[in-house]
Amino acid sequence: MRITAVRVLEVSGTMQTDGPFWEDRLVRPIDIYPEYRLRNDFEGGVQIDPGHFSLVQYFTRIETDAGIIGIAGPLPELVAGFVAKRLRPILLGQDPIAHEKLWDQMHRIMVHGRQGDAMLAISAVDCALWDLKGRWLNQPVYRLIGGPTRDQVPCYASMLGFAVRDLGRVRARAAEYQALGYRAQKWFFRHGPMSGTAGMRDNVALVRTLRETLGEDADIMLDCWQSFDPIYAIELAERIAEYRPRWLEECVMPDRIDSYCRVKQGTRIPLSGAEHEYTRWGFKRFIEAGALDILQPDIYWAGGLSETLKIAAYASVHDLMVIPHGHSTPVNLHFSLAQSPLLTPLQEYLVKWNSINQHFLAHPVVPQGGMLRPPGQPGLGMDLDPGKIERQTEVLA
Repeated sequence: MRITAVRVLEVSGTMQTDGPFWEDRLVRPIDIYPEYRLRNDFEGGVQIDPGHFSLVQYFTRIETDAGIIGIAGPLPELVAGFVAKRLRPILLGQDPIAHEKLWDQMHRIMVHGRQGDAMLAISAVDCALWDLKGRWLNQPVYRLIGGPTRDQVPCYASMLGFAVRDLGRVRARAAEYQALGYRAQKWFFRHGPMSGTAGMRDNVALVRTLRETLGEDADIMLDCWQSFDPIYAIELAERIAEYRPRWLEECVMPDRIDSYCRVKQGTRIPLSGAEHEYTRWGFKRFIEAGALDILQPDIYWAGGLSETLKIAAYASVHDLMVIPHGHSTPVNLHFSLAQSPLLTPLQEYLVKWNSINQHFLAHPVVPQGGMLRPPGQPGLGMDLDPGKIERQTEVLA
């Protein structure tokens, strides 16, 4: 079997919404500048009216002379261009089942591809090859990588995009998702160091409101999205420690390992992060520095499923949890189902982002009662739904 085509598809469609889809954005590193801090801009699509959200997404489709295909996505536009222009020539004519060889070749040929958009492109191709391999063997991928280790995986509701500055809406949303069966929720701070003492009070009030609403037994996670410095992160951790967060996520810029260590020395709250890190070599730095308690590689960013399995194996030697960033629910579920429940005890479900990222999928993966169950489709379950696609074109090199 040989690869005969590597296609990048641009698909567009419209998702129905109950009012404006995005309510509030999270704090961002650029918010140290006031002209950015005051914005409430969003990504992922365009709200064309109160009930409709327009989407344009990119998927890669690998085809073979045996009629077996593999699909991955959605991909950012720049990443789609990397696949079409840089990776396609490496892949054509190759054996698609030799994905370790292909990963190594892509990584070695793209000498500036160790991080960023180039690594995202390699990650997408790797995931498409795993989807293809599962289809070839007529098995879901989790069965090919060691699973299942359990019959269901608990999820935490990741509340990116919900209002956080209106505490009444926070209470209502938190109670709503707890009633849906989620025993854990992650919320996102809106303020960073440059918002001053008022922003700090609002951040603390968010955590206090969540604990009062969800009760003593619920897990609460807080995401700083790489927007703090060590001094601010330690002070915030001191103020919210009484509310017992399960973890504090991405406190500082993603490559500031020394800063992570400073925060870790200043709080007993577990630290998570590294969703913006790449490959086993990048995660090795975090692990050896003892900078994090929970590692969060993004399978579509860190090097694909092949690389994330290596990251998890190395993390397990150090008894560190590996809970991938929730960018892609389908591949994350296959990964989680093949891991020890102690290594990967739960999975992130980005409530709003997964509505966007799974809109065009024929078999979207959605928790029921806060749980995800093993899928039955061969591969990663990445078939597209023609009924959702209003327009489709191919991106050419």
